Amino acid sequence: MFKIKQYPLLLIATLLFISCKKDFLDVQARDRVGDDAVWASTNNADLFLNDIYNQLPDLNNETEHLEQYTDNSDVGVTWMAGYSSIRVANITPSNLPRGPWDMWYWGKESNNDTRTGNYEKIRKCNLFITKVGASALPEDYKKERIAEARFLRAMYYHWLWMAYGGVPIITNVLDNLTQGDDIYVPRSTAKQTFGFIDKELGEIADILPEKQSEPGRATKGAALTLKGWCELFYASPLRNSGDVANPGGDLERWKLAAKTNKQVIDLGVYDLYPDFRNLFLRVGNNSTESIFARQYMEGKGGQLEGKEGPTIVNGVQQAWGNFQPTQELVDEFSMANGKAIYEPGSGYNPQQPYVGREKRFYQTILFNGSPWQGDTLRMVVGLGRKTANEIDLGYTSDVTHTGYYACKRLDEKIVGSDNRANSTSYQNYMFFRFGEVLLSFAEAENEVNGPTAEVLAAVNRVRTRAGNLPTIEATYGTVNKQQMRDIIRRERRVELAFEDRRWWDVLRWKIADRLMDGSTGVLNRPEKGIVITGTTTLTYTPSNVSNRLFLPKMYLMPVPQHVLDRNPAIRAQSGGEDNWQNGQNPGY
Repeated sequence: MFKIKQYPLLLIATLLFISCKKDFLDVQARDRVGDDAVWASTNNADLFLNDIYNQLPDLNNETEHLEQYTDNSDVGVTWMAGYSSIRVANITPSNLPRGPWDMWYWGKESNNDTRTGNYEKIRKCNLFITKVGASALPEDYKKERIAEARFLRAMYYHWLWMAYGGVPIITNVLDNLTQGDDIYVPRSTAKQTFGFIDKELGEIADILPEKQSEPGRATKGAALTLKGWCELFYASPLRNSGDVANPGGDLERWKLAAKTNKQVIDLGVYDLYPDFRNLFLRVGNNSTESIFARQYMEGKGGQLEGKEGPTIVNGVQQAWGNFQPTQELVDEFSMANGKAIYEPGSGYNPQQPYVGREKRFYQTILFNGSPWQGDTLRMVVGLGRKTANEIDLGYTSDVTHTGYYACKRLDEKIVGSDNRANSTSYQNYMFFRFGEVLLSFAEAENEVNGPTAEVLAAVNRVRTRAGNLPTIEATYGTVNKQQMRDIIRRERRVELAFEDRRWWDVLRWKIADRLMDGSTGVLNRPEKGIVITGTTTLTYTPSNVSNRLFLPKMYLMPVPQHVLDRNPAIRAQSGGEDNWQNGQNPGY
C-alpha cells in the first residue's frame, strides 16, 4: 500500500516545488532543481503520482458532506455552505460553495491562496504524463502509470463538469513564460467536456489491470465505473434540451450508460459485501465491493466519528453531530416486508415509526431508543440538550436538529472526542462501489427496455443483500417502467445514503426546483424532523425544521468571478448550445 506521508520530506518538497505555478493556467518554469532525478527512477516517479492520489478529496476528514446540501441530512450549523448559500439560494460568482473538501474548486484565487484547486491537480497530472512519457523508464511502467494519471485527471475533470458544465480542457503543461496569452484556454461545451472524459476513460480501461498489487490505485473496473457514472449523469434529463417534455432523457445515452455499467458487472471482479454495516468500516476496506477508494491507515486517519457522530453519548458531548438524517430520508426506508411506509399493506404505524423496518434502516439511522456505545440515545422533548439529544429546532447547539443521527460509516468502538483529537478512523472512503454499479445499470437499462429480467436481477441483488428485503416480484408482482423508475430512485437514496451521491442524483434527475408534474421540487420544500413528546407513552410528530429554496439556475454552479477576471478567452464566450453570457452560466 502506498503511503505518501512515509516518503522523505526533502524529496516530497522537491516534487511539490516542481509542480508549483503562478495560477491555475500557468506555471513558473524556472530553476527546476532535481528535475532529471525525479523522472529517472520508477520509485521517484511514483512519489509524484502518489501525491496526485493524495489530492483526492479527503472526505473522512470533511465536516460538511454533500448530503448536507440535500434533503437527506440537516446542516450542523448555519455558517456552513448548506445554509449560508445552498439553502437560501445565495450563490453568486463571488461566493459559490466549493463542495466538500474543495471537490469542485476551480483553481487558486490568488498567488496567496493556499488551497489546491482542480486545475492545479490537473496540471500535476499533465506534468506526470508529459515527463514520464518522455523519460527512459520501462515501457510497461510508463504505459500503466500514465493510464493511472489519466484516470485521476478524468476524476478531477468530472467533478468540474458536473458542477459547471463545460470547462476548459487542458492536457498539456502551460507555461506563461514561453506561451504568453496562449495559456488562456476557452471553455469547451458541456458535451465536449463529457466527450473528453468519456473517451479518456474508454482508452485507458484496457490498459489498467483488473486488480492492482497496491490497494487504492486505479483499475480497469474503476475506469469503467467512472465512465459509466458520467454516462448515467449525461443521459439524465438535465443534460438534454427539452427535458421538461422528456422525463426519461436521451435513449442513446441511456444505452451507453447501461452498456458500460454492464461491463463492470461482467468483469466478475466485484460482488456485494455480505454485511452492509461492516462494509463501511475498517474490516470492509478494499472488499470485493470496493471499486475505487481513498485509503486510510495509522498515521493517515480520519475524524468521522468526532465530526459526524451522535452529539451527547453517556451524558457528555462526544461529537459534533453533523450526520443528521431528515424525516424525508427516514420515511424512504421500507418496511421489512418490502413495501414503502405509505403503501397499502406496509403495516407502518406512525406512532411506532421505528418498528418493523428494513435492516438497512437500523444499519444507517440512529433514532430515539437506539443503543450506541453502551448508552441509549434519547431524543424526547424535556430531557434537555446537555445530557440528552432533545431536538434543537432553534440551532442553538450541536444537538440534532432533526431528531436523528446516522450510524452508517461510523465505528461504534471509536469515541468521538478522542477521534477529533487523534484522527483514529481508518475506514476507507469509497468513491465507487459495486452496489451503486448495479443500481446504475438497472436505472439505465430500465430507461432503454423497461423492467427486464436483468433490471430486476440487478435491483434485487441490492435489495436482498443479507436478507434485507424480499425481491421486487415478491413485494409488488409485476411492475411497469415508471414503477421501476420510482423503485430504483428510492433504492439509490436508501442504499447510498451518506455516501455523497444524493446531491448529484437530485441534480441529474432535475427534481430540485420542481418535479415533472409541476409540483414543488425536493429542495424547495421545508425540511422535516421529528418532535417526540410524552413520558410513558410517546407521541411522534413530524415538524418543519427549516425552509429551503432552490432556483433553476442552481443546477450548475457559476463560473468563479476570479476566473472570468483573469481569463479573457472565457470572458469572451457568449451564446452557443450552453447559452453562456460573457463566459458565465445562465442566470448568474
